[in-house]
Amino acid sequence: MSKEPVAVVGVGQTVHTAARRDVSIAGLVREAALRALADAELTWSDIDAVVVGKAPDFFEGVMMPELYLADALGAVGKPLMRVHTAGSVGGSTALVAAQLVAARIHSTVLTLAFEKQSESNAMWGLSLPVPFQQPLLAGAGGFFAPHVRAYIRRSGAPATTGTLVAYKDRLNALKNPYAHLHEHGLTLEKVRSSPMLWDPVRYSETCPSSDGACAMVLTGRAGAARAPRPPAWLHGGAMRSEPTLFAGKDFVSPRAGRDCAADVYRQAGITDPRREIDAAELYVPFSWYEPMWLENLGFAAEGEGWKLTESGATALDGELPVNPSGGVLSTNPIGASGMIRFAEAAQQVRGAAGEHQIHGVRRALGHAYGGGSQFFAMWVVGTEPPAR
Repeated sequence: MSKEPVAVVGVGQTVHTAARRDVSIAGLVREAALRALADAELTWSDIDAVVVGKAPDFFEGVMMPELYLADALGAVGKPLMRVHTAGSVGGSTALVAAQLVAARIHSTVLTLAFEKQSESNAMWGLSLPVPFQQPLLAGAGGFFAPHVRAYIRRSGAPATTGTLVAYKDRLNALKNPYAHLHEHGLTLEKVRSSPMLWDPVRYSETCPSSDGACAMVLTGRAGAARAPRPPAWLHGGAMRSEPTLFAGKDFVSPRAGRDCAADVYRQAGITDPRREIDAAELYVPFSWYEPMWLENLGFAAEGEGWKLTESGATALDGELPVNPSGGVLSTNPIGASGMIRFAEAAQQVRGAAGEHQIHGVRRALGHAYGGGSQFFAMWVVGTEPPAR
């Protein structure tokens, strides 16, 4: 039996900010869910199942939050599933929900991911004690900075590349009303002169800590036919993982990322991603990961990703716009960051991205990674239903 085509018919986000003290976690997730339902012109009764994702429970200190969120998400008496794959969880959650529709287990599924970082301290939560990690590598930046330095050595990239990415993404965020950081008056010189946190990653080249949630409504062909506006169709989606540490691991271009992208492209019939994908939402929490992922995902040859950035190809008006929403560098509710990438890709395809809409997008990539570059989730969505 062939799979059911999967369509994104509703997208909802909260306004992302450093602290949403006006709502509880339940209020936060309900806000995003209601916006996704309104976008799809559906009600709670139209939802057959709910799939929830978030980062580790210790970030907020609420264990198994999916249980107490069932009521807020209209899931009482309905199947509810929790997904967890570290920082990539938002993407993985969307893919699990999509598979429920593709397998015809459920007709219409609400998928949602969230984080309330103001009720936690993720920086220190991600700082493992000796002997499990070297001392003085506080937070994720301390873990990833050596891999950035390795990339610079391997590729010969100039020191300016990271600041160009950060400047681009923060400017893009000014066009996105949901983005956390709106840095009016930002200049490239301000980015370049910001304090060094983890050499070579500067303050302005790293992601913020955000409160926020993102939700999508996924359905099949019949549901898409009733949708009030054109949907985004899933053309390919995949997850891959590998250990955090093993002999021969390539932290600059992880094998799991390459394999995940290859699977997605195979499903979508893509042979030249640089030419066949019109926009990409990549998970870039530290600016240097844009050129690194451009290579890992096959948009550029090894050692050439930084040249795309430096040439302006990844700008809003470039040949391959990357993170038109402002990306993780501008908005980072960890558990939801991957789903935001997937949702923003869908919005580009639907022509619903507002001021940061790229003209003529027919196919877009959503990408997420997590852990020690060990979990990957990606999807490609398009304007037309996938070929049977």
